[in-house]
Amino acid sequence: MEVRPTRLCLVRHGETEWNAERRLQGHLDVPLNRTGEAQAAATAASLATVHFAAVYCSDLQRARQTAAAITRDRAAAVEFHDHLRERHYGAFQGLTYAEAEARFPDDYLRFKQRDPHFTFPGGGESLAEFAGRIERMLADLASNHHGEQVLIVTHGGVLDIVHRLAAGKPLDAPRDFAIPNAALNWIEYDGTRWHLVSWADKRHLEGARDELPNA
Repeated sequence: MEVRPTRLCLVRHGETEWNAERRLQGHLDVPLNRTGEAQAAATAASLATVHFAAVYCSDLQRARQTAAAITRDRAAAVEFHDHLRERHYGAFQGLTYAEAEARFPDDYLRFKQRDPHFTFPGGGESLAEFAGRIERMLADLASNHHGEQVLIVTHGGVLDIVHRLAAGKPLDAPRDFAIPNAALNWIEYDGTRWHLVSWADKRHLEGARDELPNA
């Protein structure tokens, strides 16, 4: 008997003003800008004929707005989960990368080096904690959607973890893959592990900002 894989399409939210300003958003609730709204509409058009058994989304506004555009003409209800939120950047949240480096030089160095056990001052998550959160969420989705195709709207940091999980790359390795706003990223679960299918498909977009390499 053939076992059908579980397939996920993961979409990073559209652009925000803080993306354009190179400002760390984390759990702060920043809306899409006009470019982001146009990107969400373009992503919706690119997925118009693609069936999804379920749609899951981060509960932060930038992801919710993106999911709303994609699902506007779909019958499926969107399920919102705080487990799909961006990494919590603690005291770095709201700062530009340059400001964070100037105010917290030692902490910023550990952040930039992708130290898995570095925890941001001010209640942030370590990379290891963040990865554990995302891996548990993916395991739940694989368990609940055997052989189905599911859409997930989330954040750049989440997609960094997902790519590493599917490609077998360590958390502390430098990032060598793109994570554009509103691009399409596909992975499959074969019953044992996740695999990359395609990544950073942005053919439907005129332009999209990449998630910064150390985020």
